[in-house]
Amino acid sequence: MNANTLILQIAVPSPLYRRFDYLQPVGVNAAALQPGVRLRIPFGRRTAIGVLLALSRESSIDAKKLKHALQVLDDTPVISRDVLAMVQWASDYYHYPVGEAFSAAMPALLRRGQQPAAADATGWRLTAAGKAIETTTLSHATRQARVIDLLSTHQQGMPRSVIDAPASVLRTLADKGWIETCNLCGIHYGLPAVQAVIPSVHTLNPDQQRATEAIRAQLGRFTAFLLAGVTASGKTEVYLELIATVLARQQQALLLVPEIGLTPQLLARFQRRFQVPLALLHSGLSDHERLAAWRQARTGEAPIIIGTRSAIFTPMARPGLIVVDEEHDASLKQQDGFRYSARDLAVWRARQLDIPVVLGSATPSLESLLNVEQARYRQLELPERTGVAIQPTFQLLDVRKLALEDGLSLPLLQRIRQHLDAGDQVLLFLNRRGYAPTLMCYDCNWIAECRRCDARMTWHQQDQRLHCHHCGSQRAVDRTCPECKGSDLHPQGQGTERVEEALERHFPDISRVRIDRDTTRRKGELDRLLQQARRGEGRLLLGTQMLAKGHHFPNVTLVGILDADHGLFSTDFRASERMAQLIVQVAGRAGRHERPGEVIIQTGYPDHPLLQLLINQGYTAFAQAALAERKAAQMPPLTSMALLRAEAPAASTAMDFLASVAARIRATGIRSVETWGPVPATMERRAGRYRAQLVLQSAQRGELQRLLSNLVRQLETAKEARRVRWSVDVDPADTY
Repeated sequence: MNANTLILQIAVPSPLYRRFDYLQPVGVNAAALQPGVRLRIPFGRRTAIGVLLALSRESSIDAKKLKHALQVLDDTPVISRDVLAMVQWASDYYHYPVGEAFSAAMPALLRRGQQPAAADATGWRLTAAGKAIETTTLSHATRQARVIDLLSTHQQGMPRSVIDAPASVLRTLADKGWIETCNLCGIHYGLPAVQAVIPSVHTLNPDQQRATEAIRAQLGRFTAFLLAGVTASGKTEVYLELIATVLARQQQALLLVPEIGLTPQLLARFQRRFQVPLALLHSGLSDHERLAAWRQARTGEAPIIIGTRSAIFTPMARPGLIVVDEEHDASLKQQDGFRYSARDLAVWRARQLDIPVVLGSATPSLESLLNVEQARYRQLELPERTGVAIQPTFQLLDVRKLALEDGLSLPLLQRIRQHLDAGDQVLLFLNRRGYAPTLMCYDCNWIAECRRCDARMTWHQQDQRLHCHHCGSQRAVDRTCPECKGSDLHPQGQGTERVEEALERHFPDISRVRIDRDTTRRKGELDRLLQQARRGEGRLLLGTQMLAKGHHFPNVTLVGILDADHGLFSTDFRASERMAQLIVQVAGRAGRHERPGEVIIQTGYPDHPLLQLLINQGYTAFAQAALAERKAAQMPPLTSMALLRAEAPAASTAMDFLASVAARIRATGIRSVETWGPVPATMERRAGRYRAQLVLQSAQRGELQRLLSNLVRQLETAKEARRVRWSVDVDPADTY
C-alpha cells in the first residue's frame, strides 16, 4: 500500500460489528474529509450512507481491493465531535454494530441523505387580530391560547416544528385570522438574552436554594448530582433556575424526560419562563419536525432542548448543562435494537464535555444511590413539599375478605364518595388497560390465549375484540368455547375499561377522564386529556402509569391503587424496586396543594415486609434495605450483568445456540464471569418465535466487557448464530 494512500474508516448501517475501509472519493480534497461527515458509498450491490469515523494510512485489506467512496454529503460534520465519541463508546459498551448505532443516533432524514440545511423556511406568526386577543378569554381552548402566548414572544414568527400543537389547532387559528404563515429565511434568533428569562413567581425554599447554589457552583466543570426530592418538592423549579443561569452564560441545556406524556406539561412551564426557541424531540414528531428541532439544537438557535431518551444524541453548539428527570425510570433504557441507557450516556457525555449533569427523582434508582455511596455522585436532597403541601397519609386496605366489584372494594368506594362530596378530585391507578385480562369459559375453564405468544388475550369491550398486548395481534371475541362449544364465556379480572364502567355505575353524575394507551392513540389526545384533568373537568381520574408520573393535579386529594401486588412475587429481581417506585410516584399525585392527601392501597398481602417498610418508613428506608439485599446476593448494581438473548422459530434452536455460547465461555477459562442458563425467557413464545436467554455476571465490569467483545466477534461469523436472532443486553432493565 502506498504510504500516501488515505484510508477512510466508515460506520456503515449493517449488522456487522466493524467499521469499513474505503478510499477517498475521486477528485475530493482530503480537507473535506472530517470525522462526522456523511458519505455515500458502494456497499455490496447497493449504495449506502455512512459516517466517517477516522482517517488512516493503514488498512488490513489490500488497497487494490478497497472501493472508493462515491460522494461527501456534508461541508462540515453533521455529527459533532462529542456525539461521535459517545456513539462509538456506546457501540463498544453495549456491543451493538457501530453503523446501526449511528443510524439510531441520527434523524431519519439525515440517514436518507437529506441536507442539514438552515432552519425552516416557513413558519407561523400572529396577525394584528391575533396580537389583540386576550388568551384568558380562551379558557375552553387552551391549546389555541398556548399557541398565541408562544407566538406573542416571537413576533418575527416561529418554525412549525417547535410549535407543540396539532395541525388542526393551527388551521383553526388561521381560519379565525389570528395567525398566518411567514417566511423565516434570513431571520436569526441570535444568542439568548438575559431578559428572555421571565422571573419566577415562586421563591425558592431553603432546600431548593441550597441545591441550586451547589449546582451553579459547578457550572463549567463536570460533577454528577443526584437531586433526590420527594414528590412535589419542586425539582422542576430547581431545573428552571439552573437553566436560567445557563442561558445567562450564553450556553445550552438538555433536559431528558422518560416519556412523551411528560413533555406537554414541562413544555408549557418552560415556554412561560423562557422567551427563547425550544427544541422538542420525541417519538410523536414527524421526520421533518424532528430534523428541524435537531437543526435548532445543533446551530444553537434553540438554547433549550427537551426530549425523550434518543435526545441524548442531539448535538449542542454551546453545551452547559444536562438534566435527566425521573432518572430511575426504565423508559430511559432502550429495550430493543440499540439497548442503551440514556441516563448513563448523559453522565458519560457530561464528563466528556466537562459540564454538570443533574439526575432528578423522588425514587432514585439503586444504581444512583450506590454511586452516591461510592462518592461518584453528589446527593442533594429536597425532603419537604413546597408551599403548604404536606406528604399524604397511607393506608393498606386488606381485600382478602372483601368483595370486589370490578376491582373496587366498598371501603374504597366510600372514601371516593367522601372526597368527591368535598369537591375534590380522585385518581385511581391500575396498570392494566383493556376491559379484562382474561376471557374464560365457566363450563370447562378454557381461557382465551394468544396464538402467537405464551400470553392470555385481553378483552377490549370498546371494539369487542381480543388483543394481545405483547405482539399486537387481535381477533374477534369468541362466541362459543372452542373446547366444549359452550356459551358461558365471561371476562375475568379488571382493566381500566372495566373499572371505568363500574365508576359510571356508582358515580353517574361525576365527570371522568381515563388515560391509557387506548384513549391516547391520536396525536394531541394525551395533552387534551391531561389539560382536562388539570382544569378539574374530570373529577374522577383513572389510568395506567401514563397518568401516574410527574403530573401536577392540584385538586387530587385521594389516590387509590387498585392492585399493588404484582411486583411482590415476580421472577425479575428488580420487580420490588419498580413496585416501590411506582407506588411512591402514584401516591405523589395526592395532596399537592392546600388540602391534605390520602393514599389507599388495595392489597391481598398487607403484612408483606416490603410493603410495610415502604409505607411506614418511606422510600429511602426501602431502598437502603433493597441495596443491602443486592449486596448480600451479589446482584446488580453491585455486580455487572449482561443478557445474551436468542429467538428462533423452534425452542430447541434458541436453547442449543445459547448452550454453545455457554460452552465457548467455559472454554476461555475465565473464572471471574459467571454464566446462568441458558433458560427459556419468562414468556418463552412471543410473536410466534421462541425466546431464551443466558445470563452473564461479574464483579469486575472490565472482565465482562472484554469477554463480550471477543464473544460477539466470534458469533458474527459462527454458523450456529445464523439460525437465530441474537442480541446482547448490557445492564438490562429487566430479565423478562
